[in-house]
This record gives sequence, C-alpha cells and structure tokens, in this order.
Amino acid sequence: MKRKKVLVPLILMLVLILAAALSGCSGTAKTEVEKGTKTTENTKPAKDTLVYGRSGDSTSLDPITTTEGEAFKVTENIYERLLKYGENDTTIHPSLAETWDVSKDGLVYTFHLRKGVKFHDGTDFNADAVVFNFDRWMNGDADKFPYYTMFGGYKKDEGHVIKEVKALDENTVQFTLKRPQAPFLKNIAMAPFGIASPTAVKKYGDKFRENPVGTGPFKFIEWKANDRIVLEKNENYWMKGYPKLNKVIFKTIPDNSARLNALQTGEIDLMDGVNPSDLDKVKADQNLQLFKRASMNVGYVGLTVTRKPLDNKLVRQALNYAVDKKSIIQAFYGGLAEPAKNPLPPTLEGYDNGIQEYPYDPAKAKELLKQAGFPNGFSMELWAMPVARPYMPEGMKVAEVLQSSFEKIGVKAKIVTYDWATYLEKASKGEADSFMLGWTGDNGDPDNFIYTLLDKDSIGGNNYTFYSNDKLHKILIEAQTVTDQEKRNELYKQAQEIIHDDAPWIPLVHSTPLMAGDKTITGFTPHPTGTDLFTNTEFK
Repeated sequence: MKRKKVLVPLILMLVLILAAALSGCSGTAKTEVEKGTKTTENTKPAKDTLVYGRSGDSTSLDPITTTEGEAFKVTENIYERLLKYGENDTTIHPSLAETWDVSKDGLVYTFHLRKGVKFHDGTDFNADAVVFNFDRWMNGDADKFPYYTMFGGYKKDEGHVIKEVKALDENTVQFTLKRPQAPFLKNIAMAPFGIASPTAVKKYGDKFRENPVGTGPFKFIEWKANDRIVLEKNENYWMKGYPKLNKVIFKTIPDNSARLNALQTGEIDLMDGVNPSDLDKVKADQNLQLFKRASMNVGYVGLTVTRKPLDNKLVRQALNYAVDKKSIIQAFYGGLAEPAKNPLPPTLEGYDNGIQEYPYDPAKAKELLKQAGFPNGFSMELWAMPVARPYMPEGMKVAEVLQSSFEKIGVKAKIVTYDWATYLEKASKGEADSFMLGWTGDNGDPDNFIYTLLDKDSIGGNNYTFYSNDKLHKILIEAQTVTDQEKRNELYKQAQEIIHDDAPWIPLVHSTPLMAGDKTITGFTPHPTGTDLFTNTEFK
C-alpha cells in the first residue's frame, strides 16, 4: 500500500512535466512563424544591424561644415541632395528632385521636387527648405562652410556663381547663375550639399553639427566621441520597403590590423582600410569577402608655399626629386597603387599623360637646393596623418620613409602629428611646413580636384598649401564656364602643366582602396567617392 501511494504522485508529476515541455515546443514554433523567420537547428535569424569599422571619428555631422571623408561616410545615410550619383559611378540621377530643366544659355536650372517627403523631425521637405539651405551656405564663409567654394566662393565674392535661388511654388525651385558652370549638376549631387531640416537648424544652431536631421534612409540616434555613431532606420522613408537594415553603427578603430581582427572575431561586420599586406589573410578566411573600391583619388605631400623656404619653387621641385614613389608603393600598397604625377587621377577626363613626372634623382635634388641657396639643406616639419585613409593606409610609416629620403639631400624633416580634427584645422590655416594628405573625388570632374585643392579661391577651404597662381585661376574659371568637354580637357591639361612646374605638392599615389566584410553581406557596392550608402544593404 505504501508503494502505491508513492507511485501515484510520481506518475502525475511526470505527466505534468511532459505536458509543459510539449506546450513549450508548440509556443516556440508559433513564435517563429509569426516572426516570418526561417529557423532550423543549423540556421539563425538574419542580422538587421550593420557595424562598420573605420579608422577615425567624424568631425561633424553637418556635412557642409567639414571637408573630411569620415564625416561623409555617416552623413551620406542621413541626408539627401537634389540629385545623386549612380550606384558605382558619378553619373547624375534623380533624388529629392525628380526632374530638372536647363535653359539653353546654361544659366537657369529648374528642379521639380519629390512630393510627400518628410525630414526626420516630421517637418515637410519642400522648395522653401532648399532655398533656406542654399541661402545659409552662400551667406557663410570658408570657416563655416568650406565646401561651398565649389560654387565660386560666397555671396559676397565676385566669383560666386549663383545669382539667386527661389521657390517658384511648393515643389519647384529655380537656380539662376551669373555665368555657366559646366559641373553645376555634379556639384549639386556632392555629399556636402545634403538638404537639412530648416526647423532643426534653427533649433540647434551651432549644435546642429551634433544633431543632424535630414530626409535620408537612416536617422541619427547617438554619437559617442571616438567610439561609435548609431543610426536607425527611417520608418517614414519615401522609398517604400527601404532601407533593409534596422541600424547602422559606425565604430572607430584607428589601426587597420586591429580593425581586421575585430572583423574576424565578429565585433564588426564591414571595414575599410584593409592593409595590402593583409590581403591574403582576408582571401583565406571563408567567413569574409573582399571589396575593391574604384580608384578616384590621390595621396600627396602638400608644401605650404607661404612658409620659408617652401616659398621657393626650386626648393619644392628638389623635394619632388627626392622621393622614390615606386619603393613606397611596393612597401605599403602591395602593388595596388600607381605613382602620381598630377593632382588628377588618370581615370578622369582631362588627365594629362604627357606630363613628365619628377624621377627619383637625389643628385638633381641637391643641385636645385644649391641653386636655391641651400647647399647644406634646411630643417622643416613634416606632418604625418594620424589616421588610415584609402590613399594613405599607413601614414606614419610613409612619413618615416619620406623623412629618410629628405635626409639624403640634407633636409632634416621633423615628423609631427595631431589628432585628426586638430590636424585638419591647423593644416587648413597654413600652420604646417609640409603635410601628408589626399583626396577622394567627390563628383568625377577635374574641377573637383584642381579648382577645389589648388585654386586661390579655395584658400581657406581645401587649398591647404595656400598656393595661388593668377594664370591658373583664369584657366580654371574658363574650364568651369565652357560646356564643350574637349575644350575643357585641353584647359585642364594646361592647368596641370602650370601646377607641375610650380610644384606645390609632391603627388605620391593613386590607390585602389580595399574593404572587407562578412560573407553574408549583400546589396553593398563601395562608391568611388568613398561615401557609401546602405539603403540596399542587408545580410542574406
């Protein structure tokens, strides 16, 4: 009898445990069906957050206030322009403007805007918003809005191209120019000219740099300096069904090799700045895929022409003869670069292949220094980039090679560096003797390299060398004005001859930048401009 009394509750307990287990299995299966997620013992739900590892933090999230690419990587996904580029080139396509008309004389551009678009703060995008943004920019200066020099300066300047921007109605905005500008539409599509919410700009004032509000596929959530920037899906985006991702997190990891380690351990999903020396490591990892960005860049050493003895053309030419570019490419680019002799990359129209590059010739360099009055050389500072960039993956190591090369001709170069934001700010004010920098093209036009980086109008903007040549300026303005591409090409070749002789730069390389990512990433194409859009990106 005692055994029977013990068995009954024991059997009852087993029945209850089995029922609970069956109920739990049924509930799990139902949940997965409701989620629409296909799961088996060997699969897991697709990820919806992309973590992008990059070398440096942004300096601003108001794109018009900066010139550096780390900012544009983020803002490309927050803001939109009237026009945009093709998925992997710089052809012009509709964006916030669906269509546009151009007058026969090339002076009037009328944009017909997309209807029903909202800013992330819920306010309306319309013609008045476009007018507000352009009025804000043109009434600024190079310190506030350095990239606006693409339009010939500012409203107060004689060379300013835009005469007027006005709203014809709620969905139509018209630009009237003082003179034709051949790359006008390509300029409009550049990353700095993202249309911001007028309400947000007024609300945040100078703090708008830290509180961006656009119309793009992702909206800003958080910025933890030198660590991460978090963007979240814009649920009200005008492109129905997009973006595919729920979040994009931009993670700062300064060292390229450390960033690759983070990719391999799953801390990040995508990275830029793969060292050429790590190429085989990426190829051998079956969990990764390699991305190659189309080359549209130049890495260079800037020589500030307002600082002695670099104000002497012979000295600048001598420094050009002192650099062995092929050895630098072999050591740090793994063959994925070519020596530069012009400020333009050879992929652009107007590139002058007939220019004779400065060969590596230390004896010639010493001879020129002697002619310039420096037979025993001189001392200067060489500023080394603190972050890895597509055109300069290992800045400090390249600086050390340059230092050694200059030493051979009697030039003692002290290597100096700062944090990235300080480096750019001080160099832009002409405080460096020589500095390492580079440029990834914004719009695929020669104007965006030569005028933007070396014209006198761009001093205070992107012309950190403070180089000024009136003959060059006249040629560049004419090249902006004429619409015949063959004539423009000839003018840019003349410009390159002047720059080659004056030598405000030591052009170093045109590189093929490498990226790597999780093998399950799909819908991602690295853009030649270096500003990647994640609207179509997802994990398969």
